[in-house]
Amino acid sequence: MDKIPYSKFHGTANDFIIINQLDQTWIDLKDKALIQKMCSRRFGIGADGLMVIEKGSEPLDFVMHYFNADGAPSSMCGNGGRCISLAYFMEGLRLAACPKELTFGFKDAIYHSTILDKNGTIRLKMQDVNSIESSQEPFVLDTGSPHYVSFKDSIESLNVSEEGAKIRYSDHYKLEGINVNFCEIEGDILHVRTYERGVEDETYSCGTGVVASAIAMSIKQGFQDGDYVIPIRALGGELEVHLRKNQLSFSEIYLVGPAVKVSEGWYLDV
Repeated sequence: MDKIPYSKFHGTANDFIIINQLDQTWIDLKDKALIQKMCSRRFGIGADGLMVIEKGSEPLDFVMHYFNADGAPSSMCGNGGRCISLAYFMEGLRLAACPKELTFGFKDAIYHSTILDKNGTIRLKMQDVNSIESSQEPFVLDTGSPHYVSFKDSIESLNVSEEGAKIRYSDHYKLEGINVNFCEIEGDILHVRTYERGVEDETYSCGTGVVASAIAMSIKQGFQDGDYVIPIRALGGELEVHLRKNQLSFSEIYLVGPAVKVSEGWYLDV
């Protein structure tokens, strides 16, 4: 029986198992079945995904690996990026050797995160968005993960799991998959509900999804070029997206919101 140490975090109820492999290898990153079991809400710890921290070379503080609950490697996760930043920071606090400004690698990209306060508010700098596949409804764009954004008059009673699956498994998207966001504008606040590929259900929050939705909102509402802060309300809590708009190019994109440590322990691989 193998024992695997883990911690569990959530960012606006988007929850993750985090494995620290800075000093020792605990899981094989190719063991899809193990990751599925650990993420199972009935047979394992339960989570939307699993992340692994590994050592990085200069200038990186660490390298992030991310897997969806189905065990498959995934594209960028904004809520996960905040959670793994807090996990690394807390490990650094234990060793009395961790800065509040972090740089980490994920696939071929470099991300920067900042621990803003003791409550776990994290600011994560996202990749620039310089091209948009569809700049009118439905909006389609990539913010580190591919997203489909549709605006509705009301999303409160919408069956997101059913309607999202129709789009995700449509002929156009079923091969590669796409995350589907349904949005409602209420004054300055953007309400977002997301169907997430890999989880294959509605999640309480999706970081790259709210970034995509904020960008889509800025286009839909005809925002002039400039800097904006867009308050987001997801099922799991509140976030902010900061962005700089220059026609259909977007830079200085930051996802700001909480990360919370839920538990830690040992997973028994039986």
